[in-house]
Amino acid sequence: MNQLLGRIFAQRRNNGGTDLEAIESALRVALHQAGAGALSELLQFEAPPQDRRQLPCACGHQARYQELRSRPVLTVVGWAQMNRPWYFCDRCHEGQFPADEALDVKNTYFSPGVRRMQALVGQDAPFDHGREQMKILAGLEVTAKSVERTAEAIGANIAANEQRAIDRAVQLDLPVIVGKPIPILYVQMDGTGVPVVKKETEGRKGKTEGQPAHTREVKLGCVFTQTSWAKEGYAVRDPDSTTYTGAIETAEEFGKRIYLEAWNRGWSRAAKKAVIGDGAEWIWNNADLHFPGAIQIVDLYHARQHLWDLARKLHPNDLTTQKAWIKAHQKRLLDKGKIEKLVLSLRSAPSTNAEVLEKIRTEADYFERNAERMRYPKFRKQHLFVGSGVIEAGCKTVIGSRLKQSGMFWTVCGANSIIALRCSHLNGRFEEYWEARRAA
Repeated sequence: MNQLLGRIFAQRRNNGGTDLEAIESALRVALHQAGAGALSELLQFEAPPQDRRQLPCACGHQARYQELRSRPVLTVVGWAQMNRPWYFCDRCHEGQFPADEALDVKNTYFSPGVRRMQALVGQDAPFDHGREQMKILAGLEVTAKSVERTAEAIGANIAANEQRAIDRAVQLDLPVIVGKPIPILYVQMDGTGVPVVKKETEGRKGKTEGQPAHTREVKLGCVFTQTSWAKEGYAVRDPDSTTYTGAIETAEEFGKRIYLEAWNRGWSRAAKKAVIGDGAEWIWNNADLHFPGAIQIVDLYHARQHLWDLARKLHPNDLTTQKAWIKAHQKRLLDKGKIEKLVLSLRSAPSTNAEVLEKIRTEADYFERNAERMRYPKFRKQHLFVGSGVIEAGCKTVIGSRLKQSGMFWTVCGANSIIALRCSHLNGRFEEYWEARRAA
């Protein structure tokens, strides 16, 4: 360090200039080298005394101390060298390093601090980009594959913890959530496709008739609160109140997941509760099962899209007539919550085209089935949201921006691990998870 500082000051005396970035980089390298040296000294363990040279083995036998063994570990200040006792069981022929378990470096060359960095960059961006971030920001050389494996391993651990909590909730072993009453609490749900490797879509039909599937649906849910509304009466979401949960799983499994998230956010303390989604049947099945008594609202903009789809079928290539038809049905009936009249109008629409008649029947059934979820004037009088924009944005920011980039193809296990890790980070719970992991 003294030699480095001497060269820096000599350069300044000779040319009168200072390359601050070069000095910063050189100092960081020097400090890392010094830190790695100090860590290596701390990681030199002594051989155990004679009366402590046996440890219980998983097989039920005793593992005996053999020798001190050395190994490298990449830490946040660079590579350090460990030297620690090795025990061996002559019955099952398995060895163990107690120091590795105590320091949380069992079966890995990365320290907890480095793995934490890899998890954070891995959930945020493609793994190779994470590798570059580690090099530029932390001065650490790792591979893209190590970022991938570490991020997915930590995400899988978070997902396993979540699943254990879900299993307890199913047994009604729910945590008691205390706090102030919540004026309005919302649950929103949606689905979005994620590209997966071929083996994950075997036997699954694609969206195009006769074509195989190329994606798997991530079911994503969010929970947020509202305590105010704008002067115009429109609902205003509480800042930083949104939390997410999701996975590639069945609707039944997801229902338990979103229920637990809502419960942890204070569902039992909410004075008013609302579930918002599109017309997907699985959403409303879960709403009925897990959130009975909640106000159910079909996203207004999704409902409008159904009308536009029908308008294009009824009046193809005639935008003027389409707009006139939409104005009569959307502005006069849908937006005013007059769904029965809307259904009657749709069923009486004249057409001799079998495909158009089927579309009319399908859309009329959709509106009839969701009539009570489309009383938009009633909802607005209560200053409630009538759109699912929060979860739609979540599908883009939580899932799309990380798992749907060009060239990405996931296994279900890998995708679910990154989704769990990403939700944990975006929900502000990752540091809590990491502290609990350290304490375990």
